[in-house]
Amino acid sequence: MFYINLYSGFLTGARLKTALLPLIFLAACTSPVPPIPSAVTAPVAVAPYTPFAVSKWEMLPDWQTIDLQQTWSAFWQSCSALKNKPAWQTICSRANELSQPDNSSLRTFFEEGFTPYQVFNPDGSSQGLITGYYEPKLAGSRVKTARFRYPLYAPPDDLLTIDLGDVYPQLKDLRLRGRLQGNRIVPYYNRGEIDSGKAPLQGRELFWVDNAVDLFFLQIQGSGRIELPDGSLVKVGYAEQNGHPYTSIGKKLVDMGAFKLEESSMQNIKLWAEKHPAKLASLLEQNPSYVFFRELPSNLPAPLGALGVPLTNEYSLAVDTRTIPLGAPVFLATTFPNTTEPLNRLMLAQDTGGAIRGAVRGDFFWGFGEHAGNQAGRMKQTGQMWVLFPKGAEPALGP
Repeated sequence: MFYINLYSGFLTGARLKTALLPLIFLAACTSPVPPIPSAVTAPVAVAPYTPFAVSKWEMLPDWQTIDLQQTWSAFWQSCSALKNKPAWQTICSRANELSQPDNSSLRTFFEEGFTPYQVFNPDGSSQGLITGYYEPKLAGSRVKTARFRYPLYAPPDDLLTIDLGDVYPQLKDLRLRGRLQGNRIVPYYNRGEIDSGKAPLQGRELFWVDNAVDLFFLQIQGSGRIELPDGSLVKVGYAEQNGHPYTSIGKKLVDMGAFKLEESSMQNIKLWAEKHPAKLASLLEQNPSYVFFRELPSNLPAPLGALGVPLTNEYSLAVDTRTIPLGAPVFLATTFPNTTEPLNRLMLAQDTGGAIRGAVRGDFFWGFGEHAGNQAGRMKQTGQMWVLFPKGAEPALGP
């Protein structure tokens, strides 16, 4: 899903259309621009690039030897969401015919049912950034106390999410977030304004936690578990976002000289926060993006990704859906965190993220717990990606 953010000023009437049109055009360059008032000047078209190139199975590193059993479990999750879509009906139906397949039969299944396409960046390069995320555990309470004083909010009542496809069908999957101020749509409150109490969020608190940095990283991860004082665990997941762009506080700390770029990690950011508590609030405000949550059913086996299915530890990948279709198998060739040890794996594109922007860009889901957090926090590798398209539903290449 694409989102257009109202963070650059107040927009109303024809000014709204004029300001949004260049952004809309770039985000939806594969669709014709809908009719607009003649007073609005259309932007100059940007020549599209081809993000895919047909590949061969032997180009996928270790394809003949990797274990596909966990991939199969993750693939089933994708099929549960995609099986009624025309491009996926046949392949998901064929998957239903396999009974306890071994690696050899799974490899044959993918080779006969899919065509691999390598993914490329706009500059023609095939290497991109691969990071990691996980499901953290926080200590919290359903009521505010002296210890638990940092709130997790449900989406506010005044947050507008406008589906532009309702106005222009060609702009389906384009959304606008903001709030009303009189008869104007203005940007929603940013992180600093929310933390200072300017947003009308009283009564929208789901839980209270004891650590502002852990809450910040929970928003980045998008889901997690909260351990209540009685020892029980509750699950929370992404519900909405305020419409402001994500800004890396790790990059801000590097710019400040707190540590070197190669030392930027979740662990080092937390260490810096412990040493500089008086500067923490101003640092967190550097990222204006803010995430709102919902409580999830306790029987969910894992967090729900953007595809709407539970994620599979170490086999689900968050991607930029402007290039990679949700639900598709993605072969990832990268390395384990902070090592040169190959990590070659067939994964499933089942999630998205505000910081996941770019064609060759992935966020590796490590699962729940301390080990997963350590791996996710240190992962900043380069990698290559191949998307597997069902035969008969391959992308059109070229102009």
